[in-house]
Amino acid sequence: MAPALPSPPPLFTSTSQQDQPSSSSSPEQFSPPSSILIVGSGIFGLSTAWALARRDAFTQCTITVVDRCDPSNPDAFPAPDAASVDTSRIVRADYADKAYAALGAEAQVQWRKQAQPTDLGAEGRYHESGLLLVADSGPVRVPGEIVAKSDMTGMDYVRLSWANVLSLASDNPELASSIRELPDVAAIRERLGTGGSSGSWGYINEGSGWADAAASTKWLFDRVNEAGRVTFVSGTVSSLEHRGPTVTGAKLTDGRVLSAELVVLAAGAWTGGLVDLSGQATATGQVLGYLDLTEAEQEQLNDMPVVLNLTNGLFIIPPRNRVLKVARHAYGYLNPTLPETARLPSTSSPADQPISYPLTQLSDPSLSIPQEGVDDLRRALKQMVPLPGLVDRPFSKTRLCWYSDTPTGDFLITYHPQYKGLFVATGDSGHGFKFMPVLGEKIADCIMHNCPLEFVGKWSWKPDANVVITEDGSRGGKPGLLLANELGRTN
Repeated sequence: MAPALPSPPPLFTSTSQQDQPSSSSSPEQFSPPSSILIVGSGIFGLSTAWALARRDAFTQCTITVVDRCDPSNPDAFPAPDAASVDTSRIVRADYADKAYAALGAEAQVQWRKQAQPTDLGAEGRYHESGLLLVADSGPVRVPGEIVAKSDMTGMDYVRLSWANVLSLASDNPELASSIRELPDVAAIRERLGTGGSSGSWGYINEGSGWADAAASTKWLFDRVNEAGRVTFVSGTVSSLEHRGPTVTGAKLTDGRVLSAELVVLAAGAWTGGLVDLSGQATATGQVLGYLDLTEAEQEQLNDMPVVLNLTNGLFIIPPRNRVLKVARHAYGYLNPTLPETARLPSTSSPADQPISYPLTQLSDPSLSIPQEGVDDLRRALKQMVPLPGLVDRPFSKTRLCWYSDTPTGDFLITYHPQYKGLFVATGDSGHGFKFMPVLGEKIADCIMHNCPLEFVGKWSWKPDANVVITEDGSRGGKPGLLLANELGRTN
């Protein structure tokens, strides 16, 4: 007989936990366009290209992907400063929102495939190390209390996530046995196994882990190429072409114009430079640091899980090839800029209004992360992985990873409300990568006017907000930090 599934205590209810969308109209009649141009070759763009290339509805449609790329390697996509090009990303179904938890579980089915070299999870692309999800003490919720998503704390998020993964595992004894409550600091410390700890309560999900982000993105790029349906163009889009309220293509910085009946704008944190996203999404810079380890340190940390504290946003991913990554899932830095790209005209804000826009080492090789971020990453090392000599060891590399943040942390996957022929697929909010094997299919559904019911409303164009700050219980740090100010501080 399988062991009894543990049950969390009666929980409060978040408005993000609604099982049914508020409303949805019947799907519109869809007529496939003769041509599609996808701007961006990150996870949103590549997964969409892959899905479209495999659908019968688009067999008569030409599909083109345009993106910046590494000037030294023009046949490799995406650009080296894209969020999806990195050593590692967390793969989990551990979400406070039931819809994303279920989508994460669907993606994990594909991540776990490793029998053949061409399977997504094979050749070291996926590692099921376990995920230790924790938070610091927060307000005590009354059972049955309804808490708005914007008012959720890190502890709220972790408790709802625990309930959701237990529910997802209810018909799978093996998965159920891999989820275990860690009720105090001592239990957290014991499972972490590094001598450190974080948070006051949490749980371990041995069925979650991490993926080699760069290798997995390369795997996806290869699958798209093998489909034989997609043309890749190396170039930087300077503006979207339009005839009145209809978008007709994109103009590149070298003067080339790529025309298409439908443009899918999937440029991640760079999207706001081409279309006004005021109140919808904004670019935020997140700090990452990498440390070189000795062989002995690598061996000592081989069995640690991913550890993520959703009160302060600090997390560490198990090392590979003697490199340890420490990072922060935070409100992030804003970088008010007038991009060199041109935004489509909008009634929401003037085209010459600064927006937060990515600044990376590709455009500024001397760029480093602010001291505030360095200090927080070292705090994570001291708490979570207190190996002798590690906390003060110089970082071998640091990086700003740029999110496309939305107010609720929901993706923005919808037709533009003002312009015909323009579909927007962005708003990753720092958690899009793990859905790579299934996200493109959902985006293709939305293109065909058939948004999955559980995401109707979540992925739509929202009423404008005055300021975009992601409030979903998962962010740490301070909101509103300006990158230029923080770069200028020395302590």
